[in-house]
Amino acid sequence: MTSTYDHRVIQGAQSGEFLRLVDELLQGKHGFYDAVFSSLGVQALPQPSLSVASPAPSLTSTPSVAPSDELLRAVAAAQALVSGYRTHGHLAAHLNPLGAEPTNEPKLDPATFGLTPALQSAVPASVLNVHVPGATLADVLPRLRETYSSTLAYEFEHISHTEQRRWLREYIESGKHRVSLTNEQQLRVLERLTRHEVFERFLRKTFLGAKTFSGEGIDTMVPMLEEMLESFGFDNVPNIVLGMAHRGRLSTIAHVVNVKYEEILAEFEAAHRRGEVGDDDVTGDVKYHHGATGVYETSTGRKVVVTLANNPSHLEAVDPVVEGQTRALQTDHGVNMPSLDIHRAAPILIHGDAAFPGQGIVAEVFNLQSLDGYATGGTIHLITNNQIGFTTDSNDSRSTRYASDLAKGFDVPIVHVNADDVDACIAAVHLAVDFKRTFARDIVIDLIGYRRFGHNEQDEPAYTQPIMYEKIKAHPTARELFANKLMAQGVIAAEQASDLIVSATTRLQEAYRTVKENDHASRLERIALAKPFVTPTLTAPDKATLLKWSDQVVSAPAGFAVNKKLITQFERRKALIAEKGLVDWGISEALAFASLLTSGTPIRISGQDTGRGTFSHRHAVLHDAKTNASFVPLQHLSDAKASFEIYNSPLSEYACLGFEYGYASQLPHALVLWEAQFGDFVNGAQIIIDQFIAAGQAKWGQTSRLTLLLPHGYEGQGPEHSSGRLERFLQLAAEGNIRVAYPSNAGNYFHLLRMQASAPNPVPLIVMTPKSLLRAEAASGHIDDLATGVFKPVIDDPNVTDKAAIERIILCTGKVYYDLVASEKYATLRKTAIVRIELLSPMPGEEMNTLLATYPNVKQLIWVQEEPKNMGARAYVRRRLLERLTKPLDIAYVGRGYRAS
Repeated sequence: MTSTYDHRVIQGAQSGEFLRLVDELLQGKHGFYDAVFSSLGVQALPQPSLSVASPAPSLTSTPSVAPSDELLRAVAAAQALVSGYRTHGHLAAHLNPLGAEPTNEPKLDPATFGLTPALQSAVPASVLNVHVPGATLADVLPRLRETYSSTLAYEFEHISHTEQRRWLREYIESGKHRVSLTNEQQLRVLERLTRHEVFERFLRKTFLGAKTFSGEGIDTMVPMLEEMLESFGFDNVPNIVLGMAHRGRLSTIAHVVNVKYEEILAEFEAAHRRGEVGDDDVTGDVKYHHGATGVYETSTGRKVVVTLANNPSHLEAVDPVVEGQTRALQTDHGVNMPSLDIHRAAPILIHGDAAFPGQGIVAEVFNLQSLDGYATGGTIHLITNNQIGFTTDSNDSRSTRYASDLAKGFDVPIVHVNADDVDACIAAVHLAVDFKRTFARDIVIDLIGYRRFGHNEQDEPAYTQPIMYEKIKAHPTARELFANKLMAQGVIAAEQASDLIVSATTRLQEAYRTVKENDHASRLERIALAKPFVTPTLTAPDKATLLKWSDQVVSAPAGFAVNKKLITQFERRKALIAEKGLVDWGISEALAFASLLTSGTPIRISGQDTGRGTFSHRHAVLHDAKTNASFVPLQHLSDAKASFEIYNSPLSEYACLGFEYGYASQLPHALVLWEAQFGDFVNGAQIIIDQFIAAGQAKWGQTSRLTLLLPHGYEGQGPEHSSGRLERFLQLAAEGNIRVAYPSNAGNYFHLLRMQASAPNPVPLIVMTPKSLLRAEAASGHIDDLATGVFKPVIDDPNVTDKAAIERIILCTGKVYYDLVASEKYATLRKTAIVRIELLSPMPGEEMNTLLATYPNVKQLIWVQEEPKNMGARAYVRRRLLERLTKPLDIAYVGRGYRAS
């Protein structure tokens, strides 16, 4: 008998085919029993006493077999039972605090496999490869039930990574995460629960009618988060970035981020004051959207900086932002080639049970977890499972058994835990942190609780979930349950539990009295202005330096086999510079990057096919034609002082743009760029644009230099690839929140990037970039202008010789300028000039008035664009420019009519 058959028996047992395999092996193979167990290194099994129990009925149609053969069959059945617990044990777990009965799963029943008590006692645990204690299956089975089917349950057998599965089996079954808390530790947990519960009740009673989005029903979330911080503090992780929606947010700010009660209560008082004075400005954000930063001190005295990211009501939209912020904290930006240290920061994402499967952004973020440009060393995901959406039952909000099932598609392990069992919740945290620490991968904790009140404390939940809320009314809180447990164990007396409530209440009352007496200012009442940042002083590079860089950015080390066609393209670029002094779009961008890197400005650029460039114009990442090794010339500039990162992104806009926004907001002195494959693809990230990029400064005072590169232009590729939706960005432009530019030549693009990186007020920049013009000589910049020029928000007509003769000025921007000057009629113009507006937001009114003053006889302005009349910049330019013109001129329109597409 060979070991091949042994493995087939074991694998068959785990796959459900063991009966067929065993019967196949039993036919005519005498002595098989001894051979199998000898090969497994196990002593011969004792034969079951037939007087203890009758032999199990045959499980197949094969004739009855000898006792030794029955034991072999029992081993295979026992293997299947163990596999059943590892895979399906969660179905029998007691996970619902409100008392729902677990599923009756046949694969967890020994009788399903014909495993009688006698056979269970005969099968040794050593052949089962389990890590729970016990000599036989009879000893092991109750411990497997306790491990996999209690108030803590797991799903990890779906993971394709063998080592991760093995690690999880050993870790879970040996109970490494189930650490017995000392009396002191239990008292600390009770204190955390008490502070949370008292805080929530105090807000509700003190500020009647105010929305607080209480975390009651998932109370253990707070001690779980604090336990995570304890673990990260032990690992010397100095920064934690949190993302979460409304539920339990205020308590998290108070007890996890460690913001003082006075500051939180001041927000409620400020809301009352605004209501009293009749303030009608409703554009400011609400308190449970704002982020916060604080320092959490662990029980051992270590300090961890905790940042809770700002988050709008668009559920889960904050997830990629948190990942981007974390990645920025983990990256060393002071070297040419960026280095990543995942121990510098860790992300934690808190999800709602309805939002987790309901919002597609969650899947997009899971997909980022192991990608080179986006990995953050694993994220701990905590689903605060209320078992209900706003008013929607789970059977109406998802098509899966659990809210967490989405994570299975990304090889993520899942831990389910009953929110009423504090010890199990703490154990779940230990498992999550240890798994992340070991594999640098994501893990999900599904914290199953309930929502004690309506969605926002003002609605009546019994309208839609009457039976559930009858149960909730009678259900004790997690604090009460834990306190009763400690009292029953003699850890504390009832008076001590009451004293904790009194102490927590007194602290809140003192904080509220201080706010009332001293009229604390609210964060939300302060105007959200851009904070001053230290920006590098950019010295204009001289021509010789630019020429040196123009060689370096297309050079590879000796022996590196650059594609022959690419060599030809690089040679053409060099010749164009040498013979005419012209630089195309790609080389102009590379030179701008070089000038910033040598000035100490970190750069990160990502997007779909960005390394090469969608239109094969960038080639910032070279690939060896023989080995496929990569080389990034900008990471090897001899005089660079900052990092250059460039990554091809997954085919995602929403998550990737959110990630880059988070990265840029965490690192406002860096130039972070995201490039769409085609401009219209940015539509997929509209929530990030509306809620973060355009409004982040006004709502939260959060700024960045994030730059969007959107290929734009009507060039016969159909409506899907023509427009970067310029009009949408212009509609969002207000209060200096964003810059929007549509440069018409590579030289102005060079200066635009440098201006964006060095402007003292960091705000996002939207650039409509070309496609057909990328290599057009007419749209090139000149090397002399790069060395001596500046960004021009308005470009005058270079061919006008007699300005007094001009009576009509055509205004345009970007690509359409070249369509106009390509016309045969352009050369015959005597009374018409063409002026380009390169910067649309903020509208360069002063520059336009200065330019128009040089045309003394102009009578008419005409706006020309290639986009339809209801799109493009027409409406914005007409409205904003007319407001700023000192000379009373109307602006006519020439272009396409209104179009739906």
